[in-house]
Amino acid sequence: MHHDPTLAHNLLPTLLEACDGHLGDVSWFRADWQRGGASTGRSVWKVDGTADREVVVKFPVVPRELYWTRRLQSPDGEPPSSVPHLFASGSTLGNYDLAWIVIERLPHGPLGLRWHQDHIARVADAAARFYLETDSLPVLDAEAKYEDWETLLETARASLRDNRVPNRAEWIEAVKRVQRLHDSLVEAWRARDTTHWVHGDLHLANAMSRDSAQSGDVILIDLAEIRPGHWTEDAVYLERQLWGRPDRLKESAPVRTMAKARRKHGLSTEAEATKLADIRRVLMASTAPAFLRTEGHPRHLSGALQQLNLALKRVTAG
Repeated sequence: MHHDPTLAHNLLPTLLEACDGHLGDVSWFRADWQRGGASTGRSVWKVDGTADREVVVKFPVVPRELYWTRRLQSPDGEPPSSVPHLFASGSTLGNYDLAWIVIERLPHGPLGLRWHQDHIARVADAAARFYLETDSLPVLDAEAKYEDWETLLETARASLRDNRVPNRAEWIEAVKRVQRLHDSLVEAWRARDTTHWVHGDLHLANAMSRDSAQSGDVILIDLAEIRPGHWTEDAVYLERQLWGRPDRLKESAPVRTMAKARRKHGLSTEAEATKLADIRRVLMASTAPAFLRTEGHPRHLSGALQQLNLALKRVTAG
């Protein structure tokens, strides 16, 4: 599905009507982080007697993003602590089943544009606030993400066989080792507690701020992947982006920083979380060669192999 500016243009009158005259002119743009056929626009939200507020219009959004953007709003109407403030939303536009949202335009970020040593701590704190806000929400019929590690490992082996990858012999040996441990690793991973909600796409490009690029609370955007899971999934996913930058990884320690943020907000950090994080590292790092198109940068692969070997040593040590 490609970005369709014609659809956005044609549905604009319907959108303006749905917003009861509060939405100003919309300037559509293509965001670097967008996938699929979503249209994104900048505008202002007008309310008599108050200053215009800068907003972002997004449509279509997946039902999950619509649900969670609505669900995480503050009951008192104040801007929520971990996600953007929602001004208007709907599940249809005209005759189309297109969910849409009008949210505050966050002035600073994404944090991924420029590294700062506090980025990880701030994102971890935002994630912990998200966990706190969702902690009492029951996980009913939603399911945790299922990953076919056996097939991914086979794909990684084939990719290593067919491509010139640095340290190929070491990679092949490490992946074979993970394959031998597959059943016990996956059994332990799938036995984790998944009765809580995770962001599912926690990275620096989904982190914005109302205050500053270098300081202040982070606001998490892109809520389309929220699902049941264990917080170490978010933590290792955040860490993984730094595997190719060991200097940044060492100074920010994402998993440990996430655990600290959880404790600060009164949330548990189970004794088995350290081992779960290592199992997640092993599974994710060992399958990196299956995704050479997106994860094939030599620096990232080198970091992934280092993380794989270190985590394997810890996991098999007992």
